Amino acid sequence: MIVLKSISLFIFASLFEIGGAYLVWGWLREGKGLLFGLVGMAVLCLYGVVQTIQVAEFGRVFAAYGGIFIIMALLWGYFIDKKVVDRFDIVGAAICLAGAAVIMFWPRT
Repeated sequence: MIVLKSISLFIFASLFEIGGAYLVWGWLREGKGLLFGLVGMAVLCLYGVVQTIQVAEFGRVFAAYGGIFIIMALLWGYFIDKKVVDRFDIVGAAICLAGAAVIMFWPRT
């Protein structure tokens, strides 16, 4: 149950981080309104809050989150920005996911 909770929190955190950054990007780089930026900043704050709910310590959570973030960023690019993901993206993401799993869930003595 702890593993499922942790994975769910990583997914929510990545959606908040990528979504918030996407909104700020739209505001500053694409001339969207200030509301885009303000909502983006609020969503980025939610990202920080969600990360604090994880059960592991700060360093381990953020190290493992890097692997999850890579996968979610590729999925965001594919589904939201309509960017093609190639086999090298998939292999790289799988390596990162394996690393994140080892960091977060490998039994320690």
